[in-house]
Amino acid sequence: MKRVRLSRRQFLCHTSAAAALAVPVAAAAQAGSPSVALPPAIAALTSMRGQATPITADERRGRLERARALMAESQLGAIVLTGSTSLTYFTGLRWGNSERLMALIVPQRGEPFVVLPAFEEDRLHEQMAGGPLASARLFTWQEDESPYALVAQALRDRGLATGRIGVEETMRFVFSDGLASAAPALSFTSGTPVIAGCRMVKDAHELALMTVACQATLRCYDAVYRSLAPGMPASAVSGLVNAAYGRLGFPGFASVQVGEFTALPHGSSTPQTITDGTVVMMDDGCVAEGYQSDLTRTFVVGRATDRMRRVFDVVKRAQAAALAAARPGVGLGAVDAAARKVVADAGFGPGYAYFTHRLGDGIGMDMHEWPYLVPNNMFGWDRTLTARPGMTFSDEPGVYIRGEFGIRLEDILVITPDGARLLTEPSPSLDQPFG
Repeated sequence: MKRVRLSRRQFLCHTSAAAALAVPVAAAAQAGSPSVALPPAIAALTSMRGQATPITADERRGRLERARALMAESQLGAIVLTGSTSLTYFTGLRWGNSERLMALIVPQRGEPFVVLPAFEEDRLHEQMAGGPLASARLFTWQEDESPYALVAQALRDRGLATGRIGVEETMRFVFSDGLASAAPALSFTSGTPVIAGCRMVKDAHELALMTVACQATLRCYDAVYRSLAPGMPASAVSGLVNAAYGRLGFPGFASVQVGEFTALPHGSSTPQTITDGTVVMMDDGCVAEGYQSDLTRTFVVGRATDRMRRVFDVVKRAQAAALAAARPGVGLGAVDAAARKVVADAGFGPGYAYFTHRLGDGIGMDMHEWPYLVPNNMFGWDRTLTARPGMTFSDEPGVYIRGEFGIRLEDILVITPDGARLLTEPSPSLDQPFG
């Protein structure tokens, strides 16, 4: 679609009307009210939900088998999962954490089993139906009983009275501490080499879901961009984002920052309003069958300054340099270094002076997951990790000039057998951010 180019006078004449309409349009869109028309670009969006096919029970069984193989490599007798993204990844169960322990135990040999409060048994059976745990044994505990003793006994019954047991890294301390107290002969240690070992390399189905989510986000941002005008509050823009995702068929969100607040990588809660010639940054994404997108587009509503364009060009070249450096076998810190060198050579260095964060993070079912594009990979378990085909990362260099503006561009990068590619087309320019 070709964007209509307005003169400055025409552009500003639309400001008051756009500002007056933005809030009711966004509110009506979220409520499903037909009384206020959506902006044409958002109204033209159609659902992409049919492009996202769910992960099957057989695929989850394959994940459990892969976990067992990695347990053998790591010399773990079992892994323990409580309510988490990883529990959903392996089983399809969606279970929140409370003060009551619900735990899935996956032994290296033998069938998984679940320990849970007795009154939750029916709810768990409902979620397990048709999934990879349909035949798993359940051990229930009453409110006056210890769930930790129940886990310890079940492990002993399976020949795991001693040895090493991996726990998911997000498990609450009260749970891991209770397990260690109930089974002192066992060593409870990190299960990350197994869990991240499975999750950090995506298969074709996972990549397809992430691609759908990324393409939906790009369409959302494009439609919202075409609906903006000076005078709109950022809160109203967020409402339009929600309306656009509603049309596309996926739950999503975007942080919208304006002007000097774009120099804060995670933004500000200060009320903001779009004005002519200001930088606007939209960030975050949506979820397609459990898989995330995370894109950032930075642009100007009105006319950009030469300084803004220069910074945009630096960031765009840094993003391209990271893509060119990423390939199997390359250290993850080297990909960060390739982007950071472009930024520093342009005068926005050294180090983290203006490019204030790591180049990127792993992404999949969580928006931030293992591993990370940063030297030493200090947020992971293995500082020597290198890129492997199927790994996915955000590629999001930025230059942040405090008190003025920030520019960040973010697309999802996937490592391929012979290099890397982005799941979305990168942004061409500040003035035509979607081509």
